[in-house]
Amino acid sequence: MMRSMTGFAAATVDDDRGTLSVTIRAVNHRFLDLQLRLPTSLAELEPRVRTLLQKSLARGRVELQATLQPRAAAAPTVELNEGFVEAVTSAIEVARAAGLVQGTLTPGDLLRLPQALSIRERPSEPESGAGWAETMDTVLSRAVTALDEMRTREGTLLRADLAGRKAALATLIGQVVAAAETGRQQLESRLLERAREMSATLPIDQASLAQEVVRAAQRSDIAEEVTRFRAHLEHWDALSDGDEPCGRKLDFLLQEMNREINTIGSKADGLQVSEHIIDVKAELERMREQVQNVE
Repeated sequence: MMRSMTGFAAATVDDDRGTLSVTIRAVNHRFLDLQLRLPTSLAELEPRVRTLLQKSLARGRVELQATLQPRAAAAPTVELNEGFVEAVTSAIEVARAAGLVQGTLTPGDLLRLPQALSIRERPSEPESGAGWAETMDTVLSRAVTALDEMRTREGTLLRADLAGRKAALATLIGQVVAAAETGRQQLESRLLERAREMSATLPIDQASLAQEVVRAAQRSDIAEEVTRFRAHLEHWDALSDGDEPCGRKLDFLLQEMNREINTIGSKADGLQVSEHIIDVKAELERMREQVQNVE
């Protein structure tokens, strides 16, 4: 099955402890390049996350970001501003001595004085990364599944496009063969005509001459290269229909086909051969660009 290397996916798990979210972005890359960004509280899970991704992905630059929002309630803290309370107490004593107030300073009085007490929320201690391991497995599995579905959909489109281009290559190589055969026949005719012109003034063994003409024409024989080229086209189907990632193998196969067509171009004779060779090379280059997207 052919898969693309590009894709995006996100997944979230929400429970009574908090919310764990994961986003994955994947783009083309020659090898598997994992870039992980985890919160500090989950840093110890990085080897686990990396291993899980390596089991599911073969190629591409993959960027993963995880966020964690704990739901644990904050613990309040109350601090007494002793200096302020002492100053207020001293002032009250002076006022009492002057007969201006009666009674003592009560807790209720302190609550009515904003400067007397400081009430803050102290965040509770977050759960360790190990405690989130199973939840991370779940959310990561969901994200990877979504990413795989997206990459598979794009891979189906890539496969259809490449299959069409491969069919075009089969037609083009047939045109190269036909043009080369015409060129070979024309070469033999030119050589024989030239030999007849020379034989008018020089004694020439006609049987030996005919053999030399045939050998000269055989130097432009491309049957072996064409056979290998067509074998590569058949191998293409086996790779693209297989279960294993095939991008790198298809890229290598295109290199081999390009090598064969270069050899064919250097050996074959004929006015139209070069034109067809250019068409084949152009199609191979388009396929190579598409294969860069295949996992």
